[in-house]
Amino acid sequence: MSRWRPPSEKSTALITPAGHARLKSELDELWRVRRPEVVKALAAAAAEGDRSENAEYTYRKKQLGEIDRRVRYLSKRLESLRVVDAAPADPKAVFFGATVELENLSTAELSRYRIVGPDETDASRGWISIDSPLARAMLKKRVDDEFEAMLPGGIASFAIIGVNYGEES
Repeated sequence: MSRWRPPSEKSTALITPAGHARLKSELDELWRVRRPEVVKALAAAAAEGDRSENAEYTYRKKQLGEIDRRVRYLSKRLESLRVVDAAPADPKAVFFGATVELENLSTAELSRYRIVGPDETDASRGWISIDSPLARAMLKKRVDDEFEAMLPGGIASFAIIGVNYGEES
């Protein structure tokens, strides 16, 4: 039995300026600070002698591999991303970067989401990926429009209460 899996869908290559700056600072931190520290610790562990039973050496090798893997990913991803820093031509419709206030029509529950790139999602802040089913369903909708979205719990109906493109933290 093989472990082959079909390739995942390509994620949208959009990002906000703040998200781009965060990824860039993570890359700089990994490359300029963390990697040199781990290389020094790895060299010290290697100098202790027998590497076959040296847990510190094995740990540092794995840690260095993880750092290098993340650096490679961030380097390639930052090249392919397009920074979206302007509001759309129609600021009353829902597009990338919008903060949208929704009302769930079945529960009358209000919620607020910001549509961001897949590299910036943060559920605790209400930031959802533009690739998510909810975001896809609300794209190009306006205030007072109703729509349905296929969510993990089933189909849900929503109404858009407000759309804003101001900077939100």
